[in-house]
Amino acid sequence: MSCNCGSGKSYASCCEIAHQDITQVKTAEQLMRSRYTAFTLAYGDYLMESHHVSTRPLSEKAEIVAWAKSVEWDKLEVKSTNKGLENDKEGTVKFKAHFKENGKQRFIKENSKFIKENGVWYYLGLA
Repeated sequence: MSCNCGSGKSYASCCEIAHQDITQVKTAEQLMRSRYTAFTLAYGDYLMESHHVSTRPLSEKAEIVAWAKSVEWDKLEVKSTNKGLENDKEGTVKFKAHFKENGKQRFIKENSKFIKENGVWYYLGLA
C-alpha cells in the first residue's frame, strides 16, 4: 500500500513507522506527513499523541475522528518548510491537504508550527 502522505514510499516504510513509534520521527515535515496520514486513516490516538500536550484537544478527539472518517482524502501538498530538521528544536511546515466533503472538493491550507522536546517532534498549532 502506498503511503497516503505522498512520499512515494510504502505505508510500512513511511508513516506506519511513526504511527507505531513517534520517537522514530526525525523532522517536522515527517511528523506533519504522519499526521496527515493519521487523518486519512482516522487514527485519533496518534493525532492526540503527536499534538503537543499544551495544545492537545483531547476533548475534541471523537469529533476529529468522526470528521476524518466523513471526508474522502485526496492528496497532500507540502509547500515549504522552515527549520524543523533533525537537529532543530522547532520548525514550520506549510501544506495544503485536499479532500472531498459532501461531494465538494475542499482543502485545508496551513502553516503549522512544530517543536521538539526530549528528542520527540510535536505539532504545536498554527504558526
